[in-house]
Amino acid sequence: MDDAGQLDALVVGAGPAGSIAALVLARAGVRVRLIDRARFPRDKLCGDTLNPGALSILDRLGVGAAVRARSRPVTGMTVTGPGARVTADYPDGLCGVSMTRRDLDHILLAAAIASGAQFEERLTVREPIIDDGGRVAGVRLASAQRDYAIGARVVIGADGRGSRLASHLKLASYARQPRRWAFGAYYTDVAGMTAHGEMHIKRGGYIGVAPLPGGMTNVSVVSDGQHLPTRHADQQAFVRRALADDRELSDRFAKATCVSRVAVLGPLAVDARGSGAPGLLLAGDAAGFVDPMTGDGLRFALRGGELAAEAALEELASGRPACDALHARRAREFAGKWRINRALRSIVGSSWALDRAAMISKWWPAPVEYLIGVAGDVGLAREVTGKTGGTGLYGGNGDNGANRDR
Repeated sequence: MDDAGQLDALVVGAGPAGSIAALVLARAGVRVRLIDRARFPRDKLCGDTLNPGALSILDRLGVGAAVRARSRPVTGMTVTGPGARVTADYPDGLCGVSMTRRDLDHILLAAAIASGAQFEERLTVREPIIDDGGRVAGVRLASAQRDYAIGARVVIGADGRGSRLASHLKLASYARQPRRWAFGAYYTDVAGMTAHGEMHIKRGGYIGVAPLPGGMTNVSVVSDGQHLPTRHADQQAFVRRALADDRELSDRFAKATCVSRVAVLGPLAVDARGSGAPGLLLAGDAAGFVDPMTGDGLRFALRGGELAAEAALEELASGRPACDALHARRAREFAGKWRINRALRSIVGSSWALDRAAMISKWWPAPVEYLIGVAGDVGLAREVTGKTGGTGLYGGNGDNGANRDR
């Protein structure tokens, strides 16, 4: 084992879920180490937006001010489909923010370290250590210098969609359907950008567009095509063609300049059969990943990191596995949004359903406006900020904070 002996907790993965889990544990007085295979700061493919609910979590944890200082406000959403366009602000003056994952992850990691978490980068996890009782007791890993092991009373796996910990224990696998890939890039000089995030839905996929600080624009093209490009030049051409073929975006990107390589991620969806095992708790994309059409992926990550840390504290105190309790809490917390995301993915995957949804929203925008509020987790933001907002357009919520297990 590592020379430092057995830790109370080891968090694998220093993205938003892992850093938040480490921050919560360190503030509770737990001896925690946070590790990641990357060198920070690092770039990461993402939609680059935090909705109002996600931002309210960071405010509650005391990190919101640092995030706001390096981000741009996002006041609502614009959604388009074949022949339809709906735009809506978040209610009660609520807003989210946009910033690159490079900046966000760096801020959250710094907050975890400042709270007392030890951090080590450029460590590759090979597999979990399983003790004689079948409990995860640490991880085996490799660095540039040596291979060794770290023991821990509890391990939190926040190591992403391709989690070695989750896959080794057969807790997660790539979903058979839907099989979609994301192609992300940054542009400058995009015309018509506002303080809204944008979702442009088309048959077989969608294009997300988000304004970023400094005049940058995030573009994420998501497609379920069967013959997607693999070479860099072809990927750049694929994104350009997707923008040129979209009636809402073609003119706006006519004079825009791509200022990054295209990053590719896929297949996107990961099915999870549990939220951990004895000694192991999963957080973030390692606990399952849905195609986040509603732009709320970071809210899942942040709150999922909190839930994993809370379960870890219980396991450390009692000595009893908390993975089943974590799984139940994640279901109560996220089930409403998971249902909405599944429904939206089904609509996008059906030409018939997409055409009718677009026709309805063209003459009756209220359902889409409601979904914008749900997608923004405005109920959760109201709970934290104290802005009640009544029971109007966004008052009901399947998963806007009403079912939180605190």
